[in-house]
Amino acid sequence: REQVRAEVDSPAFLGGLFDRRGVAMLHPAKLAWGLKRACLRLGVRVHEHTPGLDLARSGAGIAVRTPYGRVFARRAALGTNVFPSLVARLRPYTVPVYDYALMTEPLSAGQLASIGWRNRQGMSDGAHRFHYFRMSSDHRILWGGYDAVYPYGGRLDSALDQRPETFLKLAQHFFEYFPQLSGVRFSHAWGGAIDTCSRFSAFFATAYGGRVAHAAGYTGLGVGATRFGAEVMLDLLAGERTERTGLRMVRSRPLPFPPEPFAWAGISLTKRSMARADSHGGHRDPWLRAMDRLGFGFDS
Repeated sequence: REQVRAEVDSPAFLGGLFDRRGVAMLHPAKLAWGLKRACLRLGVRVHEHTPGLDLARSGAGIAVRTPYGRVFARRAALGTNVFPSLVARLRPYTVPVYDYALMTEPLSAGQLASIGWRNRQGMSDGAHRFHYFRMSSDHRILWGGYDAVYPYGGRLDSALDQRPETFLKLAQHFFEYFPQLSGVRFSHAWGGAIDTCSRFSAFFATAYGGRVAHAAGYTGLGVGATRFGAEVMLDLLAGERTERTGLRMVRSRPLPFPPEPFAWAGISLTKRSMARADSHGGHRDPWLRAMDRLGFGFDS
């Protein structure tokens, strides 16, 4: 406890793991913009705001229909994340959940000193329904997580990007973690949908006789993992047996989600059980243990 609080001082911290080499901090939007610039330099054509509507065979290749015409290619890699897959049989494997975050106003020198966060580590707690938090370059704290919200029927709606009751809950949790910062205001609040699957990590598939590869289910952990996912899809499209394609996580798929209302009921019950486990020292109730045996859940 004392070692953790010497790094970042919060009464909520009981211990921790400090990974100095296995992880890295980066700005996801800047990464995406940099990758786009690299692609453009290589002659890749990028068509933003152009939804893919469906797939069809086209000779020895594949055609993607868009509102503006069809795009033809020998092979197609689908990275549709939270949006429904263009391969219909894969849609039951993912559902959307909305994640939310707050950003504080810039902290003063005195406020920074009160929490001792000098080394700008990225942090997350160890709960099932966890928080993640970062220090920005202008001394704001980004604070998010915990209240992942599944909309009934898996509907995607930009109106769900704002959820005042979740923002209030996150603010309450923030001041429980950092009571020294009582009175700090939040300058920004936002949310958005991520995809998840029943094993909470990416899965892969092929379709149309190997002409199409698909990767999804990253569950909010795609910033680093999508590079690996892209390499897996390239291996699959090339028909190559590689170390990556031999992995169990590539060869197997998670269990699909059931139709409504069973999906909503199961996800809601799982969230309640996770919250109960977090408040009872990690003890997992019969529902969570059953989910683990079935291949659902964090411990599956």
